[in-house]
Amino acid sequence: MAALGALVKKAWSVRRFVVLLCAPLALVPILLSLPPKEGRCLYVILLMALYWCTEALPLAVTALLPIVLFPFLGILPSNKVCPQYFLDTNFLFLSGLIMASAIEEWNLHRRIALRVLMLVGVQPARLILGMMLTTSFLSMWLSNTASTAMMLPIANAILKSLFGDKDTSKDMNRENEENQASLQQNKLYTVPTEMQFLASTEDKDLAEEKELSSDALSDLKKEEEYKTNIWKGFLISIPYAASIGGTATLTGTAPNLILLGQLKSYFPECDVVNFGSWFMFAFPLMLIFLLMGWLWISILYGGINLRGWKTKKSNIRVDAEARAKEVIKEDYQKLGPTKFAEQAIFFLFCVFAILLFSRDPKFIPGWASLFAPGFISDAVTGITIVIILFFFPSQKPSFRWWFDLKAPNTETQPLLTWRKAQETVPWNIILLLGGGFAMAKGCEESGLSVWIGGRLHPLEGVPPPVAVILITVVIALFTEFASNTATIIIFLPVLAELAIRLKVNPLYLMIPGTIGCSYAFMLPVSTPPNSIAFSSGHLMVKDMARTGLLMNLMGVLLLSLAMNTWAKSIFQLGTFPAWANIHAENATSLVTAVENVTLSALNKI
Repeated sequence: MAALGALVKKAWSVRRFVVLLCAPLALVPILLSLPPKEGRCLYVILLMALYWCTEALPLAVTALLPIVLFPFLGILPSNKVCPQYFLDTNFLFLSGLIMASAIEEWNLHRRIALRVLMLVGVQPARLILGMMLTTSFLSMWLSNTASTAMMLPIANAILKSLFGDKDTSKDMNRENEENQASLQQNKLYTVPTEMQFLASTEDKDLAEEKELSSDALSDLKKEEEYKTNIWKGFLISIPYAASIGGTATLTGTAPNLILLGQLKSYFPECDVVNFGSWFMFAFPLMLIFLLMGWLWISILYGGINLRGWKTKKSNIRVDAEARAKEVIKEDYQKLGPTKFAEQAIFFLFCVFAILLFSRDPKFIPGWASLFAPGFISDAVTGITIVIILFFFPSQKPSFRWWFDLKAPNTETQPLLTWRKAQETVPWNIILLLGGGFAMAKGCEESGLSVWIGGRLHPLEGVPPPVAVILITVVIALFTEFASNTATIIIFLPVLAELAIRLKVNPLYLMIPGTIGCSYAFMLPVSTPPNSIAFSSGHLMVKDMARTGLLMNLMGVLLLSLAMNTWAKSIFQLGTFPAWANIHAENATSLVTAVENVTLSALNKI
């Protein structure tokens, strides 16, 4: 097995090296078949997309390629490329990441999760609902990957108390080993240390054998299939809830912020998308999808039995639920009384959310109207709260200290230290966002987005509601095999030009494309949360495929419903806005110029 693992690693290294060297040569025909500037920009985009999909280079390193290639190829000067990596949108996302780091530092997320589980009850369907609600709430403010990594250890502890150690046959063990090898080969995310510890201690905690009566043994056999299904339902619900929850806020996932940044690049006059307006649209959609997903997972994996809901529970199941309730209660009690630091972070977190919601809610004047127009953005709010974290004391201050001359002059620890922020904040995501904004700027300045829009004539006759469904389906399928960030970076410029061609509000197509990137449920490689759950060893690819197929379909239909109902009033989707009309006039002139260049090149041939 060790030799096989070494062989897999070598094969993967060779494949990465081949892609790294051969991709630039294979894409050279792109440079020759298009107008010069558009061809060079498309060459860079396809090269980055290929590197992102194959991970021939680290994702963040690939995002830095525009800084080198755009100036060398004459697409954009360096002084226009580099500022794209630190727009105010990046700082809004950075403030969310640092806030999440403070929440993790003082274990507030675990207290919230256990408290919710105590409230919902210990029946499997209720516990799955509690898991999904908690994970989706955390994912609204933390990254989807971090939320999944936080919740899976809690789920494993509850599952262990419900069912004991999950018995697996030799075939299952062999399949798990193949799954782990596949995860290593594809560079998927591994389970955090806490979860590995729980998994490694399961065998030790349940090593004692018990004598069972014939009746109890019969009950155990009947419960085996139920036990396996519930185990799978628990594990698969967490990454799905993380992906769904991340869509509810602008800071919840990277594609949402990429949409905001590209809107500011393509349509500088567009001011209808901010934290508050996005939440008003996406939060109801998230709740509906979460409820539908919970029903589907509970029915599929036995949490809700439609045919036998009146049947009496077996004694084994009753005892297991009682043990699970005790485990949750004990874990919560181990946290001790609520600390001053937890209260302070929760208060600052609430202030953070309220200020973002009320800055410019559109239906009433926000507090930003007290300042000069354009001076205050969501980034200003986020960084203000983040700065407070670095000096606000983590222990309750004593006023007696100021008047006690003999009191020791010890430095009070703040809620968050810079060292902790350096260690826990995923800084590479900031570079990924910057790479996406630089790519969008290159598409705009080179005229590539206009050129692509000019090739979308067949779609001009498609009704807009049908176009929304088609776009969501295509992007949801594409993101099953590519990263969400890479997918939205590639598709957003195309959707903006397509909307102008169809004479519909660009948000009508760009918002479904953005949210569709988060609806990746079918494969372990689709998104890091799926990979983390899959690496537990209790899920198979076919489990995710059959569950995720209907999840994808539900997501597409619910998103189409939302875009054609309440989203129309929130984002004024019923009209072609003035801010898009200005861009359309500029695009028309660029299309004419591009067509003239293309025709003259063809005439020379």
